[in-house]
Amino acid sequence: RKSKITASRKLLLKSLMLAKAKEEWDQEIVDKQSEKERYLSERITPLHTSGLSLSQLQDLCRELHEKVEIVDEERYDIEAKCNHNTREIKDLKIKVLDLRGKFKRPPLRRVRVSADAMLRALLGSKHKVSMDLRANLKSVKKEDTEKERPVEVGDWRKNVEAMSGMEGRKKMFDAAKSPTGQ
Repeated sequence: RKSKITASRKLLLKSLMLAKAKEEWDQEIVDKQSEKERYLSERITPLHTSGLSLSQLQDLCRELHEKVEIVDEERYDIEAKCNHNTREIKDLKIKVLDLRGKFKRPPLRRVRVSADAMLRALLGSKHKVSMDLRANLKSVKKEDTEKERPVEVGDWRKNVEAMSGMEGRKKMFDAAKSPTGQ
């Protein structure tokens, strides 16, 4: 698909948008500075300490000290709220990641725990439960097939030499006939 706007037109629009954004950003900075100056002029009144007696200066110091305490309390309250909000935001982010399922799982180590220790951990130390897992297994009887076929254990080298050649084949043929003939 071809774009309906040419590259030069796109570049011109982009530069115009950036120029407008810079103007608005500069205006916002000026507005913030004027708001700060206005707020400070309202809150801070100039001090007139000339011509005051010692008791009046002490009263002025007490008033200023009380104002500082009030401001410190407000700052502390705001800071506590801010910390609380950041913790809450962090917890909510973790919940969102958990719900999405896209969180890093830490590498788990294999831990060997016996069944009794696991039950104690789950049920607590008050309950004494021992679990013998082998007691619940079914017992299986071995078949007597091994007893029926006795295995001759001998020197295999002698067996190989004896069975080699035509005589060995004859012996095998005779051995195969003899048990059935008896």
